[in-house]
Amino acid sequence: MSLAEYGRVTADAFTVLAEPTRRRILDRLRRAESSVGELVTDLGVSQPTVSKHLRVLREAGLVSSRTAAQQRIYRIEVRPLQAVDGWLAPYRRLWTSHLDALERHLDSQEP
Repeated sequence: MSLAEYGRVTADAFTVLAEPTRRRILDRLRRAESSVGELVTDLGVSQPTVSKHLRVLREAGLVSSRTAAQQRIYRIEVRPLQAVDGWLAPYRRLWTSHLDALERHLDSQEP
């Protein structure tokens, strides 16, 4: 994936992920695929609210669903999250280098 594609995907993903309930849904789906009813029970959020957020997550490509009997079972889609991770990688390296520098400074201050 090109850097331009990272930018487009992550901008959309960051906008979607800015909503706390959507992050809670993803956290729950990280553990296991779930139906809307299971998400409602586990998150303590109304069914219309869960359905609305799942629609946004699905449109952003962050989740997908399959039909099992009369239920839709939702799961996380990894690729868009990999794009977010790829975009964050240079910042992670920056933070690590700053923390390493702080550690060296603190070590030099010991008697």
